[in-house]
Formats: sequence, C-alpha cells, structure tokens
Amino acid sequence: MALVPSPQWLDTGDNAWQLAAATFVGLQSIPGLTVLYGGIVKKKWAINSAFMSIYAFASVLIVWVLFDYNMAFGPQWFPFLGTPGLATSAVFTTGQATIPAAAAGMPPLAFPMATLIFFQFVFAAITVIILAGSVLGRMNFTAWMIFCPVWMTLVYTVGAFSLWGGGWLAGMGVADFSGGYVIHLAAGTSGFVAAWLVGPRLQADRDHFPPNSLLITLVGAGVLWLGWNGFNGGDPYFANADAGAAVLNTNTATAAALLVWTLMDKMAYGKPSVLGAVNGMIAGLVAITPAAGYVDGWGAIIIGVVAGIIPWLAMNKLQKTSFMMKVDDTLSVFSTHGVAGLTGGLLTGILANPAMLQYIGTDKEAPGVNVTGLLYGNAGQLLLQAEGAAFIIVYNVIATYIILKVISFIVPLRMDDATLKIGDDAVHGETAYAIGTEGE
Repeated sequence: MALVPSPQWLDTGDNAWQLAAATFVGLQSIPGLTVLYGGIVKKKWAINSAFMSIYAFASVLIVWVLFDYNMAFGPQWFPFLGTPGLATSAVFTTGQATIPAAAAGMPPLAFPMATLIFFQFVFAAITVIILAGSVLGRMNFTAWMIFCPVWMTLVYTVGAFSLWGGGWLAGMGVADFSGGYVIHLAAGTSGFVAAWLVGPRLQADRDHFPPNSLLITLVGAGVLWLGWNGFNGGDPYFANADAGAAVLNTNTATAAALLVWTLMDKMAYGKPSVLGAVNGMIAGLVAITPAAGYVDGWGAIIIGVVAGIIPWLAMNKLQKTSFMMKVDDTLSVFSTHGVAGLTGGLLTGILANPAMLQYIGTDKEAPGVNVTGLLYGNAGQLLLQAEGAAFIIVYNVIATYIILKVISFIVPLRMDDATLKIGDDAVHGETAYAIGTEGE
C-alpha cells in the first residue's frame, strides 16, 4: 500500500510558515496584549484588563468557525460581505485553501483551509483586543462578553471581505497588505466610539493611572513586536521573497518609529519615556502594516519616521485638547492604531514601489502582482487609499454605535461607581497581587 502524507497541491514549507506565522500572531494576543494590558493599567484593573483580552480571543474563535470566517473570506454574498456558513467539515478544513472572490489575483494557495481559517482568526481576534484598550478600567464585563462576538460578526467581517476577501474595495484597487485598515483603523475608530458611549473612568483614575508593572508591560510589548513578524510576514500566503521583505520592513519601520517617538518625548518633556517608547513601537508596527510588502527599505524608514511624529502629535496634542478629552480613550488607541493605521495606509499610496513583487508573473503576466504609489507615477493610488479609509471609518462609527446602543438596553455598558472604586476584586473576586495598598 502506497501512502503519501498530503495531496500534491500542499507545499509543506508554505503550510509550516503559515501555521508558524499564525501562532506568532496568536502570541501577540495571548500572552502579548494580555500582559501588556495587565501591566500598563492601575493595579486594581490588572486582572480585568488581562481577562478582557483572553475572553475576546476565545469568543471570537467560536463565531469565526461557525459563520464569521465565510462572511469575511467565503463566496461573495454582497459586494462587502461573504456568505455566512460553517467552517467545520472534514472536507472543507482539509481541502485546498481558496478565497473564492479573490482567487483570480493570486497563485493557488498551497496549504489547507484549516490553516487559512486559523491564520485569519488570529488577525480577527487581535482587532477586538486592540479595541479593548480604549475602554479599559470601566466597561461592564457582561457588556464586553456580548460585544466581542457581535462586533466581530457585524463589523470586522465587512472590512475584511471588502479588502481581503475579494470585495468591492479590493476590486477598486485599495491596498492593505496586512491590516492597517481592516484591523488598526477599524479598532482605533470603533474603540473611540466605544470609549465615548461607555463613558469615562472614575475621575480619580483618569487623573492618576500609574502602570502597576512597567516590566510586565515591556514583556507584552516585546511579544507584540516580534509576533508582528507573523502578522506581516504571513500575508503573502507563501514563504516567498516578499514575506522576507515584509518582515525586514516591519522591524526597520518599528525601530525608526521608536527612536523618533523617544526623541519627541525628550524634546517635549525633557526625559525619554519607556512607556513612550512602547507607544512609538506600536505606532511603527501599525503604520508599516498596510505597506509592509509593497515598500522598499527607504519606504519603511520614511513610514517609521512619520509614525514617530504624526501619532505622537495626535496622542500628546490632539487627544489632550478639551474637546477630545471628553472621550476617555484609556490607552490612546485612537492615536497609536487609528491615526497610525490611517497614516500608513495613505503613505502606501505614496511610497508603494512596483519593483516589490508580492507574486512573480510568468510570460504574459510578468512582472507580477504589485502596487504602484504616487512617488512612482500613480497618483490614483493615494486617492484610492483615502477612499478605502473613509469607508472603514464611516462604517465602523455607525455600526459600533448601533451595536453598543442595543447592548445598553440589555445591560449597562459601564460598571457602577462602587465597583469602579474597588476594581478587580469587585468584578472577578480576584486580584493581581496579594500585597500593596488598594488601587495602586
């Protein structure tokens, strides 16, 4: 009896890389953002903040395999949405991966559907976890439990299908290599709306919110940074040259953004801040995400430098105006993800180098699949990038507002003041540390 381990279409190298990349991205959430959130907040919110991340990861996976995956990557139902359907059968999960509405624009995928479903799940999960950063320290956990699967189903899937699943924005030519729009602009926009609707933390917490462990925060940040290699390196869907370029560009831009943000802090406040460096790191990671496989090394450095300036100004100037302060965006997700994602997406329309081939063409298809930016003669790409961003912003604002309003009729969106004074012990009956004074 002659047995083979896998069908001919399966490339073991590509499958191994996609599974590894997906695991890296999963590590960004569990434990990455889990411990980053747990460390960056006041002691009394460490458990609640970490648990919001873990719960989101688990709840998203269940709705993902039940219907959300096919809404984001399945056969087209509407120009902005795929057809809901189970992603659970043996035939479906072990068959060759394909994205039906986008298949014409890429080579046949060389790994099974199960790999693709899991790879795209970890992107979906981290989006709502990033969004959580806007509402830490006051959102009712029961409301969060309802919000995560509902937002994933009604909001995330629309952006994902429109840009990555072969939907209308992809058809127009809007480029988002790995989630500057689908993930970060969406999370920053929806997070800001959520922060507004949920309401602010206690004034005492807004005035004094020291991290309970900067070292733990840095552990989470480090996992986030290196986990991003899977984020951007996995998105060509092949272990090819473009994946390597995306990984190098990701780290180059992030390093530049961290250095520039640190310099901005030093010039503005007289001291270099490690918390500021973490924010600069995140802004750099986010800004390079839509461009990672489309720009060259100089493009990556430029994006990193700009990501150290524009989101810094958004966080340290814009979000501190009296108008913006009406919304309590706990971790300034609006700036580090929303503004950084928008910045990177627009810069993609300027800096995308046509020599950076995502897929190589043969014969009549040569040179292959790429994106050409304004700097290389295609001014139209910048306009497309702006149109794509506008859709994501408008849809996320409206849909998130409606979802939270409906949830507010079922359960309060914000914890009561008595619970807010105590924190973790009142919400979960658990505390992060068995030492120290309450709340600090």
